[in-house]
Amino acid sequence: MKIKQVSAVLGLVCLGAFVLETGVVRGESAGSVVAWGNNDFGQCDVPVPNDDFAAVAAGFYHSLGLKSDGTIVAWGDNGCNQCDVPVPNDDFVAVAAGGGHSLGLKFDGTIVAWGANNYGQCDVPVPNDDFVAVAAGYLHSIGLKSGGTIVAWGNNGFGQCDVPAPNDDFVAVAAGHDHSLGLKSEGTIVAWGNNGFGQCNVPVPNDDFVAVAAGGFHSLGLKSEGTIVAWGDNHCNQCDVPAPNDDFVAVAAGFLHSLGLKSDGTIVAWGGNGEGQCDVPAPNAGFVAVAGGGEHSLGLRSSATAVGEPGSGDVSVAEMLQIHSLAPNPFNPSTQVSFEARRSDELIMEIFDLNGRHVRMVPLGNVGCGLHVARWDGRDMSGVDLASGVYFVRLCGTEVESRAVKAVLAR
Repeated sequence: MKIKQVSAVLGLVCLGAFVLETGVVRGESAGSVVAWGNNDFGQCDVPVPNDDFAAVAAGFYHSLGLKSDGTIVAWGDNGCNQCDVPVPNDDFVAVAAGGGHSLGLKFDGTIVAWGANNYGQCDVPVPNDDFVAVAAGYLHSIGLKSGGTIVAWGNNGFGQCDVPAPNDDFVAVAAGHDHSLGLKSEGTIVAWGNNGFGQCNVPVPNDDFVAVAAGGFHSLGLKSEGTIVAWGDNHCNQCDVPAPNDDFVAVAAGFLHSLGLKSDGTIVAWGGNGEGQCDVPAPNAGFVAVAGGGEHSLGLRSSATAVGEPGSGDVSVAEMLQIHSLAPNPFNPSTQVSFEARRSDELIMEIFDLNGRHVRMVPLGNVGCGLHVARWDGRDMSGVDLASGVYFVRLCGTEVESRAVKAVLAR
């Protein structure tokens, strides 16, 4: 469900004081991880306690989960120490998993890398600061700076670390086996590296994209209208998006398979299925994030869904309204806010700056139970473009409110 923004200010009062969140959404989007597919290295054996996860990433034979307290849990193949998270294991806000290495982004903008380093994929270039997003390919790594530039390091045998000029205005990144993708603020995708299967030939029209994902030798782009575009290697049908191709809010790509998350919380998977990586376990419901590995898949299920169905009296007040993701983030000029309401309510979306100053209110109207998508256009209450920087997004209802989520605006 897409919710149209309107410019009027709704006179709805939020409860409680505004709290700036340091990193992931503390305790609001946290949930359990579901894993399926190849489990030869235990990459689908989620460690206990399987709760309080806020993000997931899938490597070739290992998995990463980011907890809402900023710690990382890693499991699966550890032959290159890719599951040995360096100390201090805290204050992480994002994770990425490659062939045999792992990346964690700290709240202070630094990247921590561990695991296989035979091509320097763990040697983060200096200055190691001001990063806002990370991606891990099979043997290379990518970091996105707050100013919109991309830094890439590691194996460069196909030029996958040679970011095309102009290296600016990027808002999201993805890394495949040996190719790379960058999403520009105007909605176009730039691709570079190995193009043996056409994985760098973005189909026309190359516009209106809001998210990207890179598989082994194929690529995915999510359009703002909720459709998925896929290109590159298709010998396992990983580029044949199943019908109906609509209402998607997130994408992920494994080595030979693809995943799409629908706004109703279900996951659609297609492509190579030799290890069951496309067989989403039942119940296929309540998912808020997806990740694709070598031959396994991960889904993050909302903690609210785990408690009960929409409208259930068993759902706690703290779980009634949750922001699950912003995409792209960082963004320019707009970002898509995916959230879940556990009961029908009149909602508004509030934007604050780093000082806690109220810069925007967006009325969303009466929103029913379920997963929804809204959009913030990066403007203030007067319709003026806000400057680059860190902002916080919060949803408010008549009696409940969500925690705040960090949004990075990169003009």
